[in-house]
Amino acid sequence: MIAGDFPGAVKRLTKIIKSNPNATEAYFLKAEAAIGDSSISVDEVIACYKKAVELDSKNPMYWSSYAVYLMDRGKFDEAENAYNKAAENDPENARYYYSEFGVEYAIRGPESMRGFVEGKELDDKMKEVIQRKEDMIKKKALQYLLKSIDLSESGAKKLL
Repeated sequence: MIAGDFPGAVKRLTKIIKSNPNATEAYFLKAEAAIGDSSISVDEVIACYKKAVELDSKNPMYWSSYAVYLMDRGKFDEAENAYNKAAENDPENARYYYSEFGVEYAIRGPESMRGFVEGKELDDKMKEVIQRKEDMIKKKALQYLLKSIDLSESGAKKLL
């Protein structure tokens, strides 16, 4: 992987996994290497991450990397769960996981939705539905950002 040979790394890690089906780190590293190997499907990458967090559910790095991958694929609910698992297993750094989810969700959620309707003629009712969905995304993102600084909604209103 360090040399940039992602397909080679995937092959080696696959051999390790075949010889030791409980090689947690091999599943994680295979998922990481597979990101750089276009021949590996999204489903296979996700399966490797899932197996790594199944075998070592307390590892925040596994959860965090899995969350980032899910976020990149527009799987926001699953990413939210994975970020929360990372935070749960690494309370000292929980604020970073919450803030990363909040910022990424605020950016990627609406982008994903706009990509879905891009080039389509929208009536006023559909525009209103999209606006409500974007507002819901912003609200959830804001809740996580507030959580990252240990501030409640009422506390934020009071400060503002």
